Amino acid sequence: MEMRFFGAAGGVTGSCHFLAAAGKKILVDCGMFQGEHNLDEENRAEFGFDPGSIDVLLLTHAHLDHCGRIPLLVKRGFRGEIITTAATRELARLVLLDAAGLAMEEARRAARYRQRRGAEPEEPLYEITDVLDSMDRFGRVARYGEPLAVAPGIAATFGDAGHILGSAWILIEARENDHARRILYSGDLGNRGKPIINPPTPAPQADVVVMETTYGDRLHKAPGPSVQELAEAITATLDRNGNAIIPTFALERAQDLLYYLRELTEKHALPVNLPVFLDSPMAISATKIFRRHPECFNNETRHDFSNGRDPFALRNLHFTRESSESMALNQIKSGAVIMAGSGMATGGRVTHHLRHNLWRTDSSIIFVGYAAQGTLARRIIDGATKVRLFGEDVSVKAHIHTIGGFSAHADHDELLAWYGTHRPEHTFLVHGEESGRRGVGKILEGRGLKVHIPFIGDRFPL
Repeated sequence: MEMRFFGAAGGVTGSCHFLAAAGKKILVDCGMFQGEHNLDEENRAEFGFDPGSIDVLLLTHAHLDHCGRIPLLVKRGFRGEIITTAATRELARLVLLDAAGLAMEEARRAARYRQRRGAEPEEPLYEITDVLDSMDRFGRVARYGEPLAVAPGIAATFGDAGHILGSAWILIEARENDHARRILYSGDLGNRGKPIINPPTPAPQADVVVMETTYGDRLHKAPGPSVQELAEAITATLDRNGNAIIPTFALERAQDLLYYLRELTEKHALPVNLPVFLDSPMAISATKIFRRHPECFNNETRHDFSNGRDPFALRNLHFTRESSESMALNQIKSGAVIMAGSGMATGGRVTHHLRHNLWRTDSSIIFVGYAAQGTLARRIIDGATKVRLFGEDVSVKAHIHTIGGFSAHADHDELLAWYGTHRPEHTFLVHGEESGRRGVGKILEGRGLKVHIPFIGDRFPL
């Protein structure tokens, strides 16, 4: 048996783990590299293995840095089975179609630029037809806690990772001759106290653990004070007769915010008829997918949903799917909450709303998620007095709020709580910057455990 690592590190995310066992080759995730700089070259590079040789791909969840290169894998020869949960299958289709559309649009823009300079156009990383081809590879559906026979001598059990709808950690039990190993992949683990889905179920006993460390060096603010802070920021904006613009991630963050805003209006902490606009076609579609998978909800939300109480149904909620509807929102001068992507303000409809509201002293920009270095969101959070939008300088005079308790990732203490008191033979820390990996690694090493920090291409015999 052998493990190999093809994920990223050092401020760049992208999960892809290779396991050779019982004569089979298995991938856990096949994500797109994402980070501070243009990673197109890295995403176009060879995988480091023959895609046609992979028998099975086990997918932990539908974020792009875990599923984003699946169409490229299929395009380059993968013909095996993809196994994941029902919710992840639907969300992955949505995410990958969106990524393909953006890649094709970017390729068209780049082609015009290259043509003017006499250069050959470059193909997009993959196209919509490649996504549809990859969806044909999705086979059996995993259910939490039920072992699946992946191949002779290999079983996989998916457990609830509590990160986004349908997310999972995966335990692989492999037997090769008389040699047996239990290998646990955490995927991305969720923050406790989320309003819709369950917290992560604890890690089972394993010989080898591969664990994410995105926030291994820090603690999150509790959800309760963060919700109160959100209500206060919106109320202050309404009192000034301004708009509240919330750059929002389409998966999980948008749905959590709708849940919290509904609760706040029902408790009269915000006006009952507060106009809320979800200005993101992807988030709108994701919300519909959430409604189709109440089996992923926590007990309270599932009970309410089964009794006709929609967790996302604000009284005055508007879905603006068409671009013309989005443009019309810029005519609203006061009293609106506008949620739009992208969450880091690197593009998308939120940039137009920032252009119309960032310079206004009566409006607010409310950041509710992680903002990587180099992004527009990070520059605003760090105190920029001017930013460049659509070829012009825009003054930053709006009230800027950064609310840190809505993270979808487990923090330092939550990662260790999931890990528990187990004593595996080896622990591999992945999917985090150096400080995050070291933050968790130091604690585990203090327990006398063997900890590894792998990099791309590293191999470990089991």
